[in-house]
Amino acid sequence: MDKKFWSERIRGLVPYTPGEQPKDRVFIKLNTNENPWPPSPNVLKAIREEADERLRLYPDPEATALKAAIAKYCGVAPNQVFCGNGSDEVLGLCFYAFFTPGHKVVFPDITYSFYPVYTELFHLDYEEIPLNDDFTLPVEKFLGGNGGVVICNPNAPTGRTLPLSDIRRILEANPDVVVLVDEAYADFGAESAIPLLSEYPNLIVVCTLSKSRSLAGMRIGFAVGSPDLVAAVNCVKNSFNSYPLDRLALAAGVAAMEDVPYFEKTRARIMATREATAKTLRSLGFTVHDSSSNFLFITHPAMEGHALQLALRERGILVRWFDRPRIRDWLRVTIGTDDEMEAFCAACKEILGG
Repeated sequence: MDKKFWSERIRGLVPYTPGEQPKDRVFIKLNTNENPWPPSPNVLKAIREEADERLRLYPDPEATALKAAIAKYCGVAPNQVFCGNGSDEVLGLCFYAFFTPGHKVVFPDITYSFYPVYTELFHLDYEEIPLNDDFTLPVEKFLGGNGGVVICNPNAPTGRTLPLSDIRRILEANPDVVVLVDEAYADFGAESAIPLLSEYPNLIVVCTLSKSRSLAGMRIGFAVGSPDLVAAVNCVKNSFNSYPLDRLALAAGVAAMEDVPYFEKTRARIMATREATAKTLRSLGFTVHDSSSNFLFITHPAMEGHALQLALRERGILVRWFDRPRIRDWLRVTIGTDDEMEAFCAACKEILGG
């Protein structure tokens, strides 16, 4: 590829690689952490009602109604909420708003692989701190001496969660820098850090409606923090794109946040299926870490991770494999429906038996 006309800033940039989105055949798709259950019927109704002649008009640049719905659910004020085009965009805006070149940002070595992409894109200094052998976070190494902290909780791709007491320790040890907690999967069993906002002005929590509210296709993310931190993210957003959420997404987001009973029902189903699947996989000899997310992180002593991924793909099942040190023999498996997970476990049994 000829990069002659590329900016020097991006010639060496390695972008994030999303999970495979196949178009050639039908798969059981357990590789991108999508929710197996449809959005709330109220969401679909809200989208239909919004899809009219008003699409000729710009959407609300402040996402006023969505901020109000999120604030009500989270127990914060609307001016503590920022809304963006998926949590990936929100994370990127936060990296730009809070972290400064020359001041090292720290995050784990095994975590969401977009974090090092952002730091490279924005020319930030960073350090990847190795997780413990059991993939838990070495909290002591995050206690000060940095220019910002980023923690995915529950962590991806491991699914391990950090107790709120450890989040508090990290916040107290870093009073002069921002601690960003990415809670994309927190609705599946982790304790949210949002209740700590009243105590720690250096805390920003990033969330998404893609996972637990079945809206990956709508791209709705948000951050919750102090009004001062939210104002900083708004400053970056309004210097880049004043209208990140369209009319349909705004309507869908409000309906999703307000339909709490549907949200509680579907996430409970996913958590129950997760535990049943983990039990079956352990009976087949897999090592399966306890998960507080909508996926499992698994390995088997009898088969390399990539080989198992390919064998599953041949049987019409997609899972995520990461070609990275320390986790090459591990697979991340999204929790699907009960039928999908039974098919996945049956395929694993067949492959290992062969």
